[in-house]
Amino acid sequence: MKIHKLKYALIALAVLFCSKAVQAQEYDLVIKNGTLIDAKNGINKKMDVAISEGKIAEVASNISAKKGKKVIDAQDKLVTPGLIDLHGHVFFGTEENSMYSGGSHSVAPDNFTFRSGVTTIVDAGSSGWRNFQIFKKNVIDESKTRVLAFLNIVGSGMKGGIIEQNINDMDPKMTALTVKRFPELVGVKLAHYSGFEWTPTERAVEAGTIAEVPVMIDFGGSTPTLSIETLFMEKLRPGDIFTHAYASLGSRERVVDDQGKVKPFVFEAQKRGIVFDVGHGGGSFAFSQAIPSMQQGFKPNSISTDLHIGSMNGGMKDMTNIMSKFLNMDMSVEEVIEISTWKPAQYINRTDLGQLSVGAIADVAILSVKQGEFGFVDTRNQKMMGDQKFECEVTLKDGKVVYDLNGLSSKEWDK
Repeated sequence: MKIHKLKYALIALAVLFCSKAVQAQEYDLVIKNGTLIDAKNGINKKMDVAISEGKIAEVASNISAKKGKKVIDAQDKLVTPGLIDLHGHVFFGTEENSMYSGGSHSVAPDNFTFRSGVTTIVDAGSSGWRNFQIFKKNVIDESKTRVLAFLNIVGSGMKGGIIEQNINDMDPKMTALTVKRFPELVGVKLAHYSGFEWTPTERAVEAGTIAEVPVMIDFGGSTPTLSIETLFMEKLRPGDIFTHAYASLGSRERVVDDQGKVKPFVFEAQKRGIVFDVGHGGGSFAFSQAIPSMQQGFKPNSISTDLHIGSMNGGMKDMTNIMSKFLNMDMSVEEVIEISTWKPAQYINRTDLGQLSVGAIADVAILSVKQGEFGFVDTRNQKMMGDQKFECEVTLKDGKVVYDLNGLSSKEWDK
């Protein structure tokens, strides 16, 4: 009888012990000892972050490691919201003569996003209202990366050549109706149009006005060049986006004049609410524009890659490489993180992203800032030296580790 009582007592103790152990591990993951930079909440200090069921569960100065089923030690590293790349081209496919619109010039997002801390990429007009549903089915719905999109004002999207010059296919009503139908669509895009006329810009803005979303403009160029002062001060609305802000191309007006001075109306446009996006790309970022701009206080509102096959292996490389360029042009770490996370989230009206408030989606980037001697190249094959460089250590999407450079989230094999 006593043996049976002892047996039951031991079982009860075991159940109690296991129950307490389970209760102690109340979080799926705890990130400890990192410097948290969260612009939305004004945080730039050492804080721990706990994640449960894909959401931020707790942010505090000290969260017990015992509470996490998995623990990442982020000592000497930055913990930031998942980066938002505001301008990329990821409507990849095999359709002949389609370039970025279901063709071979776009790239598969998951191949390039997570390894640089990007959890959300915004496709910049690769598709139009005629083929967005193909893009959604084949890429957006199949990707682990969160893919959002600006819809091209051209119904066929970015197929290149004369197709993108077809003003008759720039339909504000059909574009706006499509944007309203799909939550993945966050704006309207005009790109690559060549001609000395405002009709394409006006139709893009009309579509954006109907759908109540921002417009992103990429001037294709004209001879003579169209006035960017007219674009900024008359054609665009506050909240609209001018991408390729630091481009140096003969086909469109530059923000820095031939004497190296930022044109005064550029500052006025930024104060007015025009969003200046980097949109680095393979041909749209020059140190001769960016460095004088930074020295004179004209800083970008958002950093983006313009990711595609022509930029990924050139001076652009990836999101962290571009962020590193601005870090070495005397932007603070905090500023660079803000314009790569919280600022772009606001521009596309997705304030559920780009921040790490309790209850927010647990998209997280853990970054190192390396010290050394580094070379950075622009799209004119000119070099700038720097002594700091961002490197992505770990990326979490919806609370799950999707990239881990050095195994910070893994246990050692022999322990």
